[in-house]
Amino acid sequence: MIEFQLDATSGVATYLQLVQQVYQALRMGMLEVGERLPTAQQVVAELAINPNTVHKAYRELERDGLVRARPGLGTFVIRVPSGVDPAARSRFLAELTSWLRSARAAGLGSDDIEAIYRTALRSCFAERVA
Repeated sequence: MIEFQLDATSGVATYLQLVQQVYQALRMGMLEVGERLPTAQQVVAELAINPNTVHKAYRELERDGLVRARPGLGTFVIRVPSGVDPAARSRFLAELTSWLRSARAAGLGSDDIEAIYRTALRSCFAERVA
């Protein structure tokens, strides 16, 4: 089951952080069709947030066609977003993890690594548009 985490410094609304984490878990194979998301009460107890925030996130995921609420049973994954082949995703995750370890071993901190990553990401997707 997914365990949500919040980043108060991200500037992203709490409900959107929950939505993004479900998308990420689905893309990474950490959540699969048929699995139940934590109940709103579980998320509220774990993160100390308003239940309406959780309900809003789950409604957004339902509108996107990824989950379905079953009264009295919970909210279940009904579809995984289309995307990259899971084997390719695993290979790229392993490569990126290796690169991150090398960067850390070279003395780079998380802020340095994140800056390099974001710069490369922007550059890569700017090339794609051009």
